[in-house]
Amino acid sequence: MTHKTKGIILRTIAYGETSVITTAYTELFGIQSYIVKGVRKSSKTSQGKGNYFQAGAMLEMEVYHNELKNLQFIKEFQWSYLYVHVFYNVVKNAAAMYMIELLQHSLKQPEANPELFYFTEDTLKQLDTGNDTLTANLPLFFTLRLAAELGLRIQGAYSTLTPILDLQEGMFVHEPPAHAYYVTEELSNITSQINNVMFYNNLQNISLNRNTRRSLLQAYQLFFALHISDFGELRSLQVLQEVL
Repeated sequence: MTHKTKGIILRTIAYGETSVITTAYTELFGIQSYIVKGVRKSSKTSQGKGNYFQAGAMLEMEVYHNELKNLQFIKEFQWSYLYVHVFYNVVKNAAAMYMIELLQHSLKQPEANPELFYFTEDTLKQLDTGNDTLTANLPLFFTLRLAAELGLRIQGAYSTLTPILDLQEGMFVHEPPAHAYYVTEELSNITSQINNVMFYNNLQNISLNRNTRRSLLQAYQLFFALHISDFGELRSLQVLQEVL
């Protein structure tokens, strides 16, 4: 039986002489792996089809789905959104690859979460069209919102009574904890601001330098590692920190 679903490509590897195996985060089924036949052929009909399966690509797909199998098949595919900048702009591409890898490390089960799918889709579209400040702040916003979608929302807010973000407890506290997993008052304040952003455009009003963004991204990776088993390290993080 076939189903129509949107999908965001997470990674793709060659399979056989002409095909690929692609992992996608789908609207209907969560993370799934698919065989796509013939997209690496050198014929005119197949030329350029491999571009559809770049990491970050957003597709409309018709797929075969069998819950008893780990590997599914894609019957038909087309763009659901065609990027203007993300595949070609170094900073936007680095931000997109960070978000994609963060999803891969965070989602451990192939279960559907339409709200998270739509949020990821919207964020990638905003990344494609946003200005430099929005582009630079989106990875921070996406990381905190992803945590919230996974049930790891940071509790409380920065104030004179709670000026320290305790990463281990996931909450703002009165004083530095006994362990080392917390961030400074300055970074706690900025995290609180980003955590309370309701609209993408508001990110344009948060002015940060590259060192602050680097420190925040490092702290957020630690937060995920503390709360998600076998989270590992993000290879894309260093690239993103270099280009921001």
